Amino acid sequence: MEQTGKLTIRTMQIGDYESVYGLWTKIRGLGIRSIDDSKEGIARFIRRNPTTSIVAEADGGIVGAILCGHDGRRGCFYHVCVKEGYRKRGIGKAMAVAAMKALKAERINKVCLIAFADNEGGNEFWKRVGWTKRCDLNYYDFTLNEENITRFNEK
Repeated sequence: MEQTGKLTIRTMQIGDYESVYGLWTKIRGLGIRSIDDSKEGIARFIRRNPTTSIVAEADGGIVGAILCGHDGRRGCFYHVCVKEGYRKRGIGKAMAVAAMKALKAERINKVCLIAFADNEGGNEFWKRVGWTKRCDLNYYDFTLNEENITRFNEK
């Protein structure tokens, strides 16, 4: 756990689910999957990756979150967000650093993330904090469960 003033950066627990999910629903453009982002889906994710997902607490509540996991080779960030009104205070960067330290402790040497092309704020943030945009590859995915519907929060 890392504390900076009134801000606490710590490992996410399943007990944080309702607060984190509530935060996700308020982030414009964030896509929430019906199965993967359910309480059961997040509990499964956290059991598989118990030390790498991060939350930021301030003023008595969760104001930021990163769902972070790895496959033994590469880490990945999902649903990185900071509550409006708390942005541009270093919270996103502090959470990313904490998640990357957790990955390094598990001997993971590289981390990736996906940002929607029209997520101007997110793309600007990742460039500003030193991440490299890859233009040398194509991203593909294949849906295995059509019931896992993504709902995007209104922009």
